[in-house]
Amino acid sequence: MSRPFKILGIQQIAVGGADKARLKKLWVEVLGFSPKGTFKSEKENVDEDILEIGRGAHAVEIDIMQPIDAAKKPRVDEPPLNHIGLWVDNLQIAVEHLTKLGMRFTPGGIRKGAAGYDVCFIHPKANDEFPLAGEGVLIELIQAPHEIITELSR
Repeated sequence: MSRPFKILGIQQIAVGGADKARLKKLWVEVLGFSPKGTFKSEKENVDEDILEIGRGAHAVEIDIMQPIDAAKKPRVDEPPLNHIGLWVDNLQIAVEHLTKLGMRFTPGGIRKGAAGYDVCFIHPKANDEFPLAGEGVLIELIQAPHEIITELSR
């Protein structure tokens, strides 16, 4: 299949839990990831710490998340592996192409994500209108900045 865009690599993996402090102990204290930032969104019901390991184009984030309100949806801790994020060289073209193929995206379209990059999410479940989806996995497509595109395209 010919694609007018390229997936460059993994940008992040998001892990949810009811208690972000327990996740932080595991990922920072035990496994050695470094804190990079935080993100909080009432709309998305998420309180998130952004962790990182590696450098430059080879850095990978682990986003540890807990719901702001455990009674509201979306529940970022269910399932515990919330989503995987993929660097893409041209997000706009990728979304247009995938939409033509019948890909289902979550509501919200392309928007700024927690790390400041433009993002869009592929829905985990297909439906009659959109027969393609993430096959049970929420997939975040992230517009790679120029330096990442250059490094990962080699």
